[in-house]
Amino acid sequence: MSSGSAGGVEGSIREAVDAIRRAPTIALACHVSPDGDALGSMLGLYHVLRADGRDVLASFPTPFVVAPHYRELPGLDVLTPPDEFPREPDVMVTFDCGSLGRLGDLEPAATAARELVVIDHHISNDRYGTINAIDPEAAASGSLVHRIVRELGLPLNRDAAVCLYAALVCDTGRFQYETTTPAVFGMARELVQHDVPVSRLSRTLFEEHRFAYLKLLSDALAHAELVPQRRFVWTAVTQADLRKHDVQIEEVEGLIDILRRTMEAEVTCVLKEEADGSVRVSLRSLGEVDVRMIAEVEGGGGHRFAAGFSSTDGIDDVVARIEAALPVTT
Repeated sequence: MSSGSAGGVEGSIREAVDAIRRAPTIALACHVSPDGDALGSMLGLYHVLRADGRDVLASFPTPFVVAPHYRELPGLDVLTPPDEFPREPDVMVTFDCGSLGRLGDLEPAATAARELVVIDHHISNDRYGTINAIDPEAAASGSLVHRIVRELGLPLNRDAAVCLYAALVCDTGRFQYETTTPAVFGMARELVQHDVPVSRLSRTLFEEHRFAYLKLLSDALAHAELVPQRRFVWTAVTQADLRKHDVQIEEVEGLIDILRRTMEAEVTCVLKEEADGSVRVSLRSLGEVDVRMIAEVEGGGGHRFAAGFSSTDGIDDVVARIEAALPVTT
């Protein structure tokens, strides 16, 4: 696989644009258990290409379930189930996906694709594509899609704008993270001119939950633990917790954004037990600690402020390793 264009990020974006222009069919995919940036960036490009009359489809790996707070994103109803994804795509584009393994049951299609375009903003990306449009300075993968759309010379439409706005607002933490730059506000300004329902979208993305989730949240916060000498706070959600409150694991994604409000903590962690007993780990940092380095040791990735990994070890063992990797404060 190529490590990218000699022209840097802009060169890779031009290569991606050329590949998309030439492709008779285009297959889009994002990572397993997609978040707002993954779904938003993929669907953003989907709507632009579809409006241009292109033969394009979009999907993500099993489990083929979208968290309920993404329900306002246009295009969820036309996603292609992973078992109907082309086995040997002409051109396949991945979004916000740092490694082939994160493509789950779509990985064989990626390795068989004639051209594999990787669009991402994580420095930990494995650069597994034939074209790697990766910019760690970008606030979101949706930012790169916005640049690609501009290079394609295609107009934005309302559906694409809503999806790209969701990508941007999710990965900047509603414009609160240090990745929020003047360019980010410039992109947001352009997008909202396409009648993006900012208020309703913000509520469904970040604020609206079933009462059952709030009861689970109460339990999760009740057994959260603060390790003052490491400036570390964590909690876990087990399968028993999910069954007790009749909550799906996809609904728990925003829990870490509540826990990270802990004043005494630099690093926040939420561990979620999957149905197969494995543990999905999310890490957040205020910036002094690079949580990507912790995640990479565990086989995951991300960036300085947000990272994650999965493990087959028990919750206590995983937490102990994370804690040991954090500096001791005086």
